[in-house]
Amino acid sequence: MAVNVAFFLLPKSDVVWLSPRNTLRQAMERMEHHRYTAVPLVDDEGRYAGTLTEGDLLWYIKGTRNFSFDRAERILVAEVPRRFRYEPVSIYAEVADLIRLAAAQSFVPVVDDRGLFIGIVRRREIIEYCARLLFEGGAPEGAG
Repeated sequence: MAVNVAFFLLPKSDVVWLSPRNTLRQAMERMEHHRYTAVPLVDDEGRYAGTLTEGDLLWYIKGTRNFSFDRAERILVAEVPRRFRYEPVSIYAEVADLIRLAAAQSFVPVVDDRGLFIGIVRRREIIEYCARLLFEGGAPEGAG
């Protein structure tokens, strides 16, 4: 039974993402509202532009002299350095590559053959799938 990246894909329309042109305050509010610790960034052309994490925000705030939330409304997400690079995969990638990345990332961004962001694969779905294979002796319906 062959499983591919598309089987696990949460499409862009169902993903909370940000633009590098969003403000720091917008990013914090969106992440707080959805209770996410990391969100993908998608540029104006629809390409994956990195991932912003809570840690990135905290380190930026810590290192910004006289930081204030009023100022956060004028700072763009693009100005926040990212401490960890979330690697994307192609929709055509091998599932082994997906699993390797998911071991270090809470989700794996997925791009199409033009480099456009098309969604994510969450680590949770991969673990649940593997657990079904190990403990229940088979993949779920439609997995092939």
